[in-house]
Amino acid sequence: MGRPKQHDEQTAAALLDAAERAIAERGVDALSLRDLARQAGTTTRAVYSLFGSKEQLLGALGVRAFEFLEDGLEEVPVTADPRQDLVEAALMFRGFALGHPALFSIAFHRVDPTIWPRFQTAAMDTLAVLYRRFEPLAGRDLLGGRSVSEAAWQFHALCEGLAALELRGTPLGGEPEMLWRDAIHALVTGFENAKASAGEALA
Repeated sequence: MGRPKQHDEQTAAALLDAAERAIAERGVDALSLRDLARQAGTTTRAVYSLFGSKEQLLGALGVRAFEFLEDGLEEVPVTADPRQDLVEAALMFRGFALGHPALFSIAFHRVDPTIWPRFQTAAMDTLAVLYRRFEPLAGRDLLGGRSVSEAAWQFHALCEGLAALELRGTPLGGEPEMLWRDAIHALVTGFENAKASAGEALA
């Protein structure tokens, strides 16, 4: 008789928890499936049975990262001020990055063509939720001629950059959360200005 599905789910979650801790402490390259199984109180056979390979396990961590982010975006209240909602969404992203640095690294910094396809769908699902946060600004003509996609990627780039700086211990000056609030507020309120032409940008 096979193992109960509930047991498999619990074991998989325990392995992902242990993998996240190990990567945060020692990095991806030092991840050992044997050590991981021991930390999770199971066997390497269970690791291979549930995930198939180290690459698939890392892909599952990527899925976990974007599931956290998608759930976090969904939980940010929708108010009458969509710009302020985006500031709160950025702070949610900050909390994710600081609370789960290993997942942040896998989802955004580990460019590996053997792993990225394993969580690409989860990433696109999360991006779709982010796009919806920009649709109220587009409906009010507050994106300065930018598409929802362009504005969302500019927002994401700033969030990812701020998170990477903070995780590296770069002095951000003052209170980091206030710096995030100020930077994101400046970005989203600045969207209303028309996009600069290439000539204006180089002037």
